[in-house]
Amino acid sequence: MTPTMVALSLGAGVQSTTLALLAVEGVLPKPDVAIFADTGWEPAAVYTHLDRLEAVLGGFGIPLLKVSNGNLRADAIDPAHRYASVPYFVRNPDGTDGMGRRQCTSEYKLSPIRRKARELLGAKPPDFRSVPRGRVCEQWVGFSTDEIGRVSDGRNAVRYLTTRYPLLELGMSRKDCDRWLKARGWASVEKSACIGCPFHGNRQWRELRDNRPEEWADAIAFDAAIRKGGSRGLPLNGEAFLHRSRRPLDQAPIDRVTRGEWTDRQVDLLDLIAEEGDPDGCSPYGCRSGLPVEA
Repeated sequence: MTPTMVALSLGAGVQSTTLALLAVEGVLPKPDVAIFADTGWEPAAVYTHLDRLEAVLGGFGIPLLKVSNGNLRADAIDPAHRYASVPYFVRNPDGTDGMGRRQCTSEYKLSPIRRKARELLGAKPPDFRSVPRGRVCEQWVGFSTDEIGRVSDGRNAVRYLTTRYPLLELGMSRKDCDRWLKARGWASVEKSACIGCPFHGNRQWRELRDNRPEEWADAIAFDAAIRKGGSRGLPLNGEAFLHRSRRPLDQAPIDRVTRGEWTDRQVDLLDLIAEEGDPDGCSPYGCRSGLPVEA
């Protein structure tokens, strides 16, 4: 079925930014709209990046629509707000460890994007629940080849949405996207995630502490506020933390470099050569770059 409209699900991270700019360059067909779901607690750098991207897309005739289902930070610690589970790291009273369910993505990202898609497809206000039969939105999702395991098997599909993964079609990995963006002057694309996301690694926590002190202080205050569970519902039978060590964030061992970070720090020599030239350079006394040449 030919889609009624095409919408880019824009997270404003590396992959979805690449999708947006691939469309601007004509590598991909132009989507009708890009939709960004704002949790209300993104880093300031994400909002700055989004403003730049909105200007570029707007100049190409692609409106960037911002949708929201509330402020995740405020809602998570508001006793009067309906509880939405965040994947906090939990220390149970008996000393065992657990983890909260992850419902925040569904409530603050997927739900408002789908609501906007239904609205654009002609669902009637105020709830925009029922899409006229035969109207379908093709939604672009920026999964790259290293994220193939995240592709849905379709069991949770809805009739008014079909999903397309253009980066998989192009065979692009996250590193490919990084290189592609840097070559076009988009070198510093911030990871799109809430300031106090429990899925941050030590590197992200250090980045907050060392370079964004206001956001670091915000995360520390939030970490203390969730210790007994936060918003409405039974008090947590145990304690909740943002860091996987299950220690208060300002005491957590974030200076420990994980195995994954060491892997990320390994330099791809071919990437370095492609970007900076051969590391040996060219001596005024003779070229010593590249492999030895047999006489």
